[in-house]
Amino acid sequence: MAELPQYVDDDNEFNYAEALGKSRSRPAAPPPDDDRPLDRRRGYYAGYDLYLALVVGVLCAIGLMMVYSASIDVSYQVTGNPESTTYFFVRQLRSMIVGLCVLVLFSRIDYHIWRRLAVPMMLFVILLLIAVLRFGDMRFEAQRSLIRGSVQPGELAKFTVVTYMAAWLASKRSRLRNPFYGIIPFSVLVGTIAFLIILQPDISTAASILATALSLFFLAGADLIQLVLIGGVMGAVGWQLVTKIEYARQRLEAHWNAVEDLTQASDHVQQAVTAFINGGLTGRGLGESRQKFANNLPFPHTDSIFAVIGEELGLIGTFLVIALFVALIYRGFTIARFAPDTFGGLLAAGVTCWLAYDALLNIAVMTAMIPPTGVPLPFISFGGSSLVASMCGVGLMLNVSRAISLNAVPRRKQE
Repeated sequence: MAELPQYVDDDNEFNYAEALGKSRSRPAAPPPDDDRPLDRRRGYYAGYDLYLALVVGVLCAIGLMMVYSASIDVSYQVTGNPESTTYFFVRQLRSMIVGLCVLVLFSRIDYHIWRRLAVPMMLFVILLLIAVLRFGDMRFEAQRSLIRGSVQPGELAKFTVVTYMAAWLASKRSRLRNPFYGIIPFSVLVGTIAFLIILQPDISTAASILATALSLFFLAGADLIQLVLIGGVMGAVGWQLVTKIEYARQRLEAHWNAVEDLTQASDHVQQAVTAFINGGLTGRGLGESRQKFANNLPFPHTDSIFAVIGEELGLIGTFLVIALFVALIYRGFTIARFAPDTFGGLLAAGVTCWLAYDALLNIAVMTAMIPPTGVPLPFISFGGSSLVASMCGVGLMLNVSRAISLNAVPRRKQE
């Protein structure tokens, strides 16, 4: 019996020749002619986590529907044409098509290639974040985008940090307890990215990236003392930032006022709460939201879209959205658990944490649990950069799930 070549990655052995049913020394015999069409069909979708794909598909469909409903009045304000109600819907649809193409591409390309590209990608993102501070478009007293607001490097930074952290932690896993391989390089790398994003200023995106990176550090087996130390430093620095930066301090004060008396909350929070109250259990009906119109709920198609869902689809609709995100988190960590190697596991877990934290932050703001932030609701809020970046992450998760299936293929006997 001929020996199949072995490929060893980290502390897990993954036999690609065996998984693909091939031998470099002697090719496997082709299947019978009548089985070839079936094999081709199986090869296209076999191994992908179809439950994850279905959950993401439903979230995207809800997103398109709600972006159209929530942006009717905003489209008129932007275009000045009473007949134009699809301005943001068309742009979101275009971004979704691009995101779907990228998702398919990323799901087909072996995810190990991102391990080799992690360093160049990180350098490129750092350059983009610096370029935003120098040439970025100024909107709402912040510089967060390039090319007339169509590209937000902060969203790309989330994807890149997950990829880089997964590659770095997988290679240093056995030495993470050493400060020179663990806490020091971790703090320098993640701190640099977070610092550049805070300068925009965009504290919420920086917080999401820091939380995701810290979660990956924990999942990779970092020392508990190091985790406590990093968490304490992050908390102290974060408190200084929110009390020193004017807009963050105002939001924090408004939130504390809302905790004591909801009538003293910011207008954004009050309008969101009103939307949920108007929706009740079953909602006012699709397209029937009142709070989405001018001088009511701000940014109804982006930051506040969850409140529009609450008003139009009611408690049932919001519960459905939350249940879909819970299902996405479950499938993501399931993929991470059974990944064929450490890098794949950390990659899937990192993408899951990133999407989970963004969804949690957005929903928490709309329910007046935390001060207002600018984090979009993944797959649902309007925004091309956020949608395409999220679809890239899902593509990586699907690719890891396919590797799990390939690794589970039984050994084929060779003559």
